[in-house]
Amino acid sequence: MCASPVFTRVVPADDTMTDAEWQARVDLAACYRLVAHFDMDDLFATHVSLRVPGNDEHFLLNPYGVLFSEITASALVKVDLDGNIVQDTEHVINPAGFVIHSAIHAARPDAKCVLHTHTVAGMAVATLQDGILPMNQKATRYYKRVAYHDFEGKAQDMDERERLVRDLGDKNYLVLRNHGLLVCAPTVSRAFKEMYAMEKACKTQIQIMSTNAACEKLSENLLEFTAQQFANDATPSETRPDGWPSLKKMLDRINPGYDA
Repeated sequence: MCASPVFTRVVPADDTMTDAEWQARVDLAACYRLVAHFDMDDLFATHVSLRVPGNDEHFLLNPYGVLFSEITASALVKVDLDGNIVQDTEHVINPAGFVIHSAIHAARPDAKCVLHTHTVAGMAVATLQDGILPMNQKATRYYKRVAYHDFEGKAQDMDERERLVRDLGDKNYLVLRNHGLLVCAPTVSRAFKEMYAMEKACKTQIQIMSTNAACEKLSENLLEFTAQQFANDATPSETRPDGWPSLKKMLDRINPGYDA
């Protein structure tokens, strides 16, 4: 029988929160609320995890049973790579979220933030044999840059972590077959924007396929060229800001309190 995670609470002797951790919590809580606002949540399922600044062994997850639209910075749960809750909290975490996210954080130091969804469009495309197809501009960013992981049931068995990491490799986009979508990114804002784009690509693909009409096929050279354009534009700069402050201002108007 495969082993399932066993969670314990181990509060460090020095549980002082740094300013960097608090800011990370605020951004992560904002991300959860943005996921809900753009209809990419699934009640209490799916997760966005963020590595704690200055400690690669700890990462933050949502408190299980709290709607994404209600998550606050202080309610986020800090865990280590073995599943121990390393803070004083009344909350628990979802085993499936720990299995997937701990595997990636342990194997990919560059994956500071990992965002996973169960949207209708994402699950539909994840069920298709060909997965994400480069049928439109949004989808060209994934050309030869998306990985696939076969369905093994609910992700609650610890030994699945090795296979998940193997299938992801060095890619930042993962389709969990028959399950959903996942992105890895160096920041919370980048993870959110990447998932927003991936979700729109899936929605567009389903719309196109529903017409049963013939589709224009793009050449491999053009697909690779466009995918590289997206990769080049992904890093924020003075001429290409990431827009994260503006997204948080929107939250401040429509759903304040994430920074509590």
